[in-house]
Amino acid sequence: MPKKILIIEDEIKINQLLVDYFQASQFETHSLYDGLSVIEWVKENTPDLILLDLMLPGKDGIDLCKEIRLFSNVPIIMITARRDDIDRILGLEIGADDYICKPFNPREVVTRVKVIFRRMSLIESQALESQNLKKSDLENIEELTSIKLDNEKYLASFNEHRLDLTPVEFRLLQTLYSIPGKVFSRDQLMNNLYQDNRIVTDRTVDSHIKNLRKKFQQVGCSDEIIYSVYGVGYKLEF
Repeated sequence: MPKKILIIEDEIKINQLLVDYFQASQFETHSLYDGLSVIEWVKENTPDLILLDLMLPGKDGIDLCKEIRLFSNVPIIMITARRDDIDRILGLEIGADDYICKPFNPREVVTRVKVIFRRMSLIESQALESQNLKKSDLENIEELTSIKLDNEKYLASFNEHRLDLTPVEFRLLQTLYSIPGKVFSRDQLMNNLYQDNRIVTDRTVDSHIKNLRKKFQQVGCSDEIIYSVYGVGYKLEF
């Protein structure tokens, strides 16, 4: 079943251009040209992704994005011609997942959308893998390792020594710990790092892995337990 893209853009030529390119890539599209009917349409039709122009008649894209986030986690890509608003969009104060600046190449927009859907698919497959790991299996893991995690308090320890981890480092360790020996790609790890869905580079993961290794060494872990798999990602082995 094709993914449904909602395009909210008041410039008719740009709107139709995006429609043409998305339909050529086998997406289903629907167009709106102002901000007044957006919330009702999204609630009734549940699109898979929204392309949302920042400046719209009736209600602007920032207010619309904030309202949508009150009831939906649908991916939102903001379209803007005002570069002074990019900092706010990048900071994700409004809950957007990405942004595109005008003028843009419509092929790039389609590519950005495909990347978001690919990451969502990775998250879903990873969630299924985690669900298949039974509680008894997790208990066995805890018996075999000196690593202990308290998921509610975001606390981690090694050999009863507390690891002073940031929330991002804890989520990274939590992901690796969930399936010991499994190689997680950088994309899979990135999807779990930030709860606000910000867009980051894959080298961000490398930096956090480096810090995580240092903190294990600081509490007396002399053996390497987080392994790099060249060209793929990282795994945790006890």
